[in-house]
Amino acid sequence: MIAVNDLRKTYDTGSITVEALRGLSFNIDKGEFVAIMGASGSGKSTLMNLLGLLDVPSGGTYILNQTEVSALEEKDFARIRNKEIGFVFQTFNLLPHLTALHNVELPMMYAGVKLSVRRERATLLLERMGLTDRIHHYPNELSGGQNQRVAIARSLANNPAIILADEPTGALDSHTSLEVMDIFQQLNLDGTTIIVVTHEENIAQHAGRILRLSDGLLIMDDKVPEPLDAGQALSSFRKEAVSI
Repeated sequence: MIAVNDLRKTYDTGSITVEALRGLSFNIDKGEFVAIMGASGSGKSTLMNLLGLLDVPSGGTYILNQTEVSALEEKDFARIRNKEIGFVFQTFNLLPHLTALHNVELPMMYAGVKLSVRRERATLLLERMGLTDRIHHYPNELSGGQNQRVAIARSLANNPAIILADEPTGALDSHTSLEVMDIFQQLNLDGTTIIVVTHEENIAQHAGRILRLSDGLLIMDDKVPEPLDAGQALSSFRKEAVSI
């Protein structure tokens, strides 16, 4: 699904050149659930931007779904992004003047999907996220967890090959974070490739593999022997709430 070889990214800031990524190489197979971890300045956000085609590498190669995207021009990135990648952000990035339904429809509209089809798919995705009674609500009428579920539904709109989630639980409480990770685990069980950037170790432990970055280098690539089960943790939360 993803093959990265000697991926590099440098930024020129006047007289200073910053090496954000210094030669990363790794593969991610279809159906994997991978967490990318690292301290601030480690390069994890830069890597996410390159994987998501939001930026171009300074060197190396990046092959996405058998296409060497590092060799393409920037004008081609939008088309591939819309087709292959679904994004989930810490701050949700929903349009405030659109309802949940219309936010989820948006990527399909850009892809040229006709109204009746995108309306039906958006409705089904929101129902899958447990938001049947919130379809016509605006972002300011929803909780943080509900907004993130709308954002996840939107990321699935065009049936992407990969979901890239950048700190998806960073603005959420622990219980809501588990709900989000449970959704990702269920999507992964259905075969969706998930890549999550996080600085939280307990969030990363829900993935099956962790890539750890430091100073622009990949310093560790570990399988998680027994990923945390978000669904089980949620059940424990509910039992504790009932006992209280």
